[in-house]
Order: sequence, then structure tokens, then C-alpha cells
Amino acid sequence: MKSLKYLAMAAAALPFVALSNAANAQDLVVAAAGNPGGLAVFVAQEKGFFSKNGVDVKVEIRNTGAELSKGLRAGDFDFAPAAFTNLPAALERGLKVRGIVGYVGAAFEKPSSDEVVALVASADSGINSVKDLKGKKVGVTFGSTGDVWLRQALKEAGLSINDIERINTRPPGLVSVLDTGGVDAVAAWEPFVFRAINKVVGSKVVKRGGDLVCFCAYLHGNPDTVYKNEDATQKFVDAISEAAAYVRNPANKQEVAEIGTRFVNMTKEEVLAGLDFWVYDPRIGDNTSKAFSQAVDLLIEQKKMKKTFDPADYLDSKFIESTMKRHPEWFADLADAS
Repeated sequence: MKSLKYLAMAAAALPFVALSNAANAQDLVVAAAGNPGGLAVFVAQEKGFFSKNGVDVKVEIRNTGAELSKGLRAGDFDFAPAAFTNLPAALERGLKVRGIVGYVGAAFEKPSSDEVVALVASADSGINSVKDLKGKKVGVTFGSTGDVWLRQALKEAGLSINDIERINTRPPGLVSVLDTGGVDAVAAWEPFVFRAINKVVGSKVVKRGGDLVCFCAYLHGNPDTVYKNEDATQKFVDAISEAAAYVRNPANKQEVAEIGTRFVNMTKEEVLAGLDFWVYDPRIGDNTSKAFSQAVDLLIEQKKMKKTFDPADYLDSKFIESTMKRHPEWFADLADAS
């Protein structure tokens, strides 16, 4: 088994990526973002689920979206995650990839899932609701799922993006910019919400989630990677599904948190806090397509896309459906689609 490459954490909200066939046969290179969203990948490697299911996998972690995309375009990875809140725009521009298994999010159960995202305000900001953001400075990572969530939260409160001053902040800087008073609030996701509450004295969660967007991402590869060796693709999907079930099992919570600390720069407490909000459901279904289409609608509204995009041209559920049929025990704890 090839060695792992451990890098510092930055938890960018899962950007779109371009892929190429970086490995032969059943020897795969899989990318993960350096945050708790990658726990199914980390556990699959650490617990031997990849090798158990018949694939030799090297896991690569990248700090930022730019680094992920650069590495993937260079042909370093076979499979990698991408979020619905930005991937569709890349598909419209001609990116050819197929989503084959869930990475994070509860899109199979319902089209929106965003409890991992929250608005955190400083003690002296005077912010007690989203409406109080008017005229305030808000730190957020431009283009991230957190940014899309913030826009929807403002819309829900009768405000627009023009009513606040958005400060583009890289994920690692979200806590410090709040702590130093550079902003009045931040729109962040775990573990940065947990870090902010614990580091910035008097800070508070003003709003969490609300089913405003789907904080969800799927692992995908280009068609050559996915279909050239479907046996290897199926084994990869099996391994991710088994690992996701292991992550979801409350009995494994402490061990999973320990594994997370060995892959990314987080404390065990930070991983544990994130486990209360991250969702690891590898299934693909009707609600997944709805979540994708809703994300497209938001991107069109924000003028990041020009027209609709058929989710059937991106999602391929046949591999995960095969896994579900052969291993129903890996999905028994999950809720049915609503």
C-alpha cells in the first residue's frame, strides 16, 4: 500500500474538479478535502476497507480548492469529491465527469441538508438574528457552499447580499478574523464553527442550517475512469459504502475521531464535534437529482450559470444500487427518502 500524504487542514467547501485516469486497473488514487467530510475515505484506508474490497488506493489530501483542482487536472487522481453548489457551473462549461457515490450530505433522504453550516457572531456585534446583519461585515469563503448558504439565509430574512459587507476569507482564517474584530460574524462550517465558539469569547451561533441548501458532495471520475474498468469502480464504491457505515456507527465514534486526526490537522474534539453535523450517506436517488437541480437554479439566479443541466448527465446510480442490493446491512441505519 502506498504511503499517505498528510497535509495541513483548510476545509474549503469542496470545489469542482477535473479528472483524468491517473492509475491503471485496480490501482486507484483518490482525493479528499482536508476536513471531516473526508472521513469515509480516511476510514476506508485506515481500516483496510479498500483492500478488503479489492482495490489498492492511495489517498491524497489537498488544502484548498485550487490545489485540488490543479492536482486533478494534472492527472494525479482517479476519483475526487465535488459539491453541488459549484460543480454544475463547471459541467455547463464542458467538464465531463460522472458522480457515482456519496461523499457527504443527506441528499438521498431529502434535497436539502445544511446543519453543518452556521452563522457565528461576536459578542459585541449586536447580531442576534440574520436580520441584524444589515450593514455588518461578514467573513465567508467566496464561492463556497457557506457563501451560497449565507445568500439564502439573507434572502429568507428579507435582505440581500448588498445589505452586508462580505469579506472573502479563506477557511483557516475564519476564526481569527472573527477573533480580531475584522468582521462582525462569519458564515462557516464544522469544525470552524466549533473552533469559533471555543476560541472567540462570547461568540454565539445565530443560525444553523435551516434546509436552505444542500451541503452535499459526491465522488466522481471522468467517463474513462468510471467505465473503462467497471469492476474496479464497483469495488471502490463498495469500499466507500462500507467505510461510511463504519463512520456512522455510534460505537465507532471515538475511533473514527482518532483516525481523522491522523489525516488532517484537527484535534479529536474538533472531529467529534463535526460528527454531530456531517452526514455520510453514499446513496444516490430521486432526491439527489432534486438537490442537484435546486443547486443549478441557485447558480442561475446568481448568474453563475446560464441554463439548466440535467442531473442524469452527471449522476450514475448503478454502482451504488449494486452495493445496496448486495450489502443491505451497510445501509440499514439510514432513513428512507422523504
